[in-house]
Amino acid sequence: MSAQPQTATLAQRVFQRLGDGEYSSGEALAAELGVSRGAVWKAVRSLEAAGVRIDAVTHRGYRLATGLVALDAARITVGLTPAARSRLAACEVAWTLPSTNAALLAGAEPAPGRAVALLAEHQTTGRGRRGREWIAPLGGALCLSLAWTFPALPQDLGALSLVVGVCALRSLTAAGAAGLALKWPNDLVAGGRKLGGILIEMRAESAGPVLVVIGIGLNVALGEAARARVTAAGTEAVDILELGGDVNRNRLAAALLEQLLDALPRFAAKGFAPFSAEWRAADVLRGRPVSVLLGAEREVGIARGIDAAGALLVETPGGLRRFVAGEVSVRAQA
Repeated sequence: MSAQPQTATLAQRVFQRLGDGEYSSGEALAAELGVSRGAVWKAVRSLEAAGVRIDAVTHRGYRLATGLVALDAARITVGLTPAARSRLAACEVAWTLPSTNAALLAGAEPAPGRAVALLAEHQTTGRGRRGREWIAPLGGALCLSLAWTFPALPQDLGALSLVVGVCALRSLTAAGAAGLALKWPNDLVAGGRKLGGILIEMRAESAGPVLVVIGIGLNVALGEAARARVTAAGTEAVDILELGGDVNRNRLAAALLEQLLDALPRFAAKGFAPFSAEWRAADVLRGRPVSVLLGAEREVGIARGIDAAGALLVETPGGLRRFVAGEVSVRAQA
């Protein structure tokens, strides 16, 4: 799998050059990239039109907005411990892809115990659950997918999104993001607003190995335009910048991979049990009135946490019900 195109566009080259945190003048960029100053100016404007937040200062030049960096596979992998690096067969960064999950699903599965990570600066058809578009502005979001092969179908596979949620919670809390919680089955939230989502897809043959692709999308520093798009799509968003966390996406990606590469072998061996207490402690739905949509069926009741396998428990007028899938929303109090 080759994630990078053979010839980078000028906008991509400018973006990567501005991602080192230092100001670069239009004249210096033009000389370095072998183009005119006018071409550099047009590239900067095209990046801004795509949602990239760029600081521009007279007599100093341009840089990505404070804290933002271009994704770099080498910087991500160097941030991993030796144990995590030993489990990572490959880590690649693409400039643009339809979907990082789709790219990994279409590729060869890694050997059991080894993983392949793929990140993209921009996804043209990024997906959330139920086929919804995932809005991720260039430079202001983290789009990461990880392919992992289980030798056989894990007993608690339905709880894998909860395990990934715990991994994300650990890494983001360590990065300084405050007020985080988990919403069953696959959302990271803060103050009732969505910070990120998890999409798990798999490819398997009968009684054989199981390829699982874990997709994680995080709002890092959305900017006004992207935030407005998310709101227009019906979701209230929050980002890591607003929560006071580290917005260096290479460090965030390394922290996420570190947690995942440690958790996946433990999940294969012991299931959901080692992660259940942390998930319950972060459960934002427990004790709240909820509505669960499953296909054409809608059930209302009070969320009563999860069971040992990670299924959602809801106290309904007809008794306690167990949901292994579905879309959950919090109902307004009467």
